[in-house]
Amino acid sequence: MKDTVPDILPMHKRRYEAIPIESVKVINSRNRDEEQFDMNVTSIDNTGLLKPIRVNDKFLERGGMYELICGEGRLLAHQRLKHETILAEVITCTRKEAYLQSLVENIARTNPRSMDFARELKRLQDEGWDTKRIALIACKSERYIQDLIRLVGQGEERLIEGVERDVFPMQFALQIVTTDDAQMQNVLMDAFDEGIVTTKNFAQARRIIVGRSRAHKKQVAAKKYTVDQLKQDITDVTKEKASYVREAKTKENRFMTLLSGINAIWKDTAFVNMLGEEKLAERPQLLGDFAYDS
Repeated sequence: MKDTVPDILPMHKRRYEAIPIESVKVINSRNRDEEQFDMNVTSIDNTGLLKPIRVNDKFLERGGMYELICGEGRLLAHQRLKHETILAEVITCTRKEAYLQSLVENIARTNPRSMDFARELKRLQDEGWDTKRIALIACKSERYIQDLIRLVGQGEERLIEGVERDVFPMQFALQIVTTDDAQMQNVLMDAFDEGIVTTKNFAQARRIIVGRSRAHKKQVAAKKYTVDQLKQDITDVTKEKASYVREAKTKENRFMTLLSGINAIWKDTAFVNMLGEEKLAERPQLLGDFAYDS
């Protein structure tokens, strides 16, 4: 049987109580931004609690404690303000259901471009949720959810810290994590730091490194690949591309000259009749967007 989050109850069927703060036990704690927390404390002190916390009373009789489902920040704010009680929505459910409610609540309130969001998704997966269900809860594509979970599970520590400190944008991190080789990840991160690699040219840079690794497997294994080498490889590839473009342009110009000549010749009726007598009047078939004059 799959784990489910209880249906949302209408307001008139919910149970609210003022409960002792000392009787609330935090089960699923998480880190929080201190500056934002201070602002929340000030807000609660000035205007009161606008949204009750949610607690589970299933184990109250046995252990004497409510178990917190959602609202740790509000609970801590009341503790700092020396309040003795706090308004809570009281429900009765299993610990599994309470934990899932807590995770879903965290996902709903967390910036979808943050590592906290990615970690909450990973925790849901660890609880047995498949990515399709998580995607429905998070209102994101299943592929995006898979990439975020992979970032938490396989990303280099430097990459994760970089996202948390806004050094690397989330989009870049998701591109990096699809690169399995740890050395390649670090080279790409160094290149990003130096402005060589961006989210726009990332795919090209990775192709360059992979291509070099395959072509010089023994040398790469013996000598660490560096950002300077990536710079040189990008320069070389750019030169090769420019050379290819020049060559293609030259060939196109030559072709257009020939096509113009054929069109001019075909306007000479006597010449065309002569070709017909020699069974040479059929012109070569042109491909693409090219065509003969009517």
